[in-house]
Amino acid sequence: MVQSKIQNPILRGFNPDPYILKGGEMYYIAVSSFEWLPGIRIYGSEDLVNWEHVTDILTDQVDLRGNPQNCSIWAPQLSYHDGLYYCIYTDVKNTTRPFKDCHNYLITSKSITGPWSSPIYLNSSGFDPSLFHDKDGRKWLLNEIWDYRMTTGNKSAGIVLQEYDPTTQQLVGEVYKIFDGTPLAKTEAPHIYYHQGFYYLITAEGGTGSGHSVTICRAKEITGPYELDPEYPILTASDKPESPLQCSGHGSIVEGINGKWYMAYLTTRPLLGKAAILGRETAIQEVIWTEDGWLRLANGSTAPEEYTMIETKSVVQQEIDTDFRDDFDGPLAKEWNARRIMPEKSWCDLTTRPGYLRMISGESPQSTFEQHLLAIRQKDFRFQAETMMEFDPKTFNQMAGLFLFLSEQNYIYCYVTYDESKGSVLRLMQCKQGENVLLPDIIELTDHTTYLKVVVEETKGQFYWKSSEQSEWQEIGETFNLLFLAGGFTGNFVGIGVQDLDKQFGCYADFNYFEYKSDSSSI
Repeated sequence: MVQSKIQNPILRGFNPDPYILKGGEMYYIAVSSFEWLPGIRIYGSEDLVNWEHVTDILTDQVDLRGNPQNCSIWAPQLSYHDGLYYCIYTDVKNTTRPFKDCHNYLITSKSITGPWSSPIYLNSSGFDPSLFHDKDGRKWLLNEIWDYRMTTGNKSAGIVLQEYDPTTQQLVGEVYKIFDGTPLAKTEAPHIYYHQGFYYLITAEGGTGSGHSVTICRAKEITGPYELDPEYPILTASDKPESPLQCSGHGSIVEGINGKWYMAYLTTRPLLGKAAILGRETAIQEVIWTEDGWLRLANGSTAPEEYTMIETKSVVQQEIDTDFRDDFDGPLAKEWNARRIMPEKSWCDLTTRPGYLRMISGESPQSTFEQHLLAIRQKDFRFQAETMMEFDPKTFNQMAGLFLFLSEQNYIYCYVTYDESKGSVLRLMQCKQGENVLLPDIIELTDHTTYLKVVVEETKGQFYWKSSEQSEWQEIGETFNLLFLAGGFTGNFVGIGVQDLDKQFGCYADFNYFEYKSDSSSI
């Protein structure tokens, strides 16, 4: 066996709340998808070094329309038992304090790629559910419990456990409070592992910001009492401001080859020490079991590692290719996501005009219902994205173009629309913390074919355009600061959209291609 060197994060861009699992000869990681569908992205690897997007689990099982920003699908967990995959997830409907309306569901499949069953409702007492298959055949559901009576802002009150009966598909018996949490507070993301006679409970604490940490406790019986690791937390960057990996927590573990164990966890790479434009990403590093039965990072500290080693059967070179292109000459590439709704044939038409995506209009860019936006994750600090579209707007309420999109409250939009005195025009719209501003630049267009491009270099961005008759790209607007697209629970997305505020499904734009390239060269 040999050691292969990797650089974290292994899953770049918006890939939060990782849960890692060994299924057959493959390792899988499931991540949260929040308002983006299809939901629960699954990555696979044969060696823990190189990962690829395998599938997305949630398609028609959920209805996210109207869900508030930063809600919807949280913290999926995978397990595999007796030839069946189990996936547990939360659908969060509201986070307005002091309450949190979050519903936990279970779906199953014989294959990681589906088809997956209809959701089985479990409970709503808290989020981050996890299913544990005990050695005696019983199944147990864990979740964080939310207590609205608490006076603190975060009202996570610890971890509860209850048996799940697969025959009746219901939770049964007593609810056990197995962990109150530590002074780090904000206890969530519980996972249980049985190892060498102990049940180990791994949780996230300290919140998802700079205080994020991983805490472990153990018990001889699954219902407790649980003994807290005297040297908690096992992992945190809260006291390491110089670390390139911050906000590290929400861990899960897996056994690799030759008895080596690894923890996958959430992390961020803030620009200027504060702006995590790429969102929360996924990292991995080795952990070891000590002689007294506790889990520790193999590096002898509590620090996340930007560079780490993975034991492999032969030397494996880490390869991370974030480039993407869709020429719309077949089914939509699986990389695409849409906002709260699936990218369906009703508004993503690939047959009427072969070689083009005909995108039918939806509601405004700030709608939480019928927003017709196709986007991919921003996975690099430096990239360029471009598209070509044909669009013939008839009123100012018809729009189509290229987005940088964090949420309905924070986005910038380069779009073609109609002006009563100028005809078809190109404009810029920026929404920052919910305040929408039309930027002053207005470019008159002479035909209906427009090429659009955005170039991003860390915290700065610039939009460009050209017509079908031009060979050189031209700037539109000034260079803009991207820091307003950082923050929250998700990461920035890049994509295309069409709107018609006069009539539902009232217009369309034809897109010939969309391309994303990392490390863009200057224009």
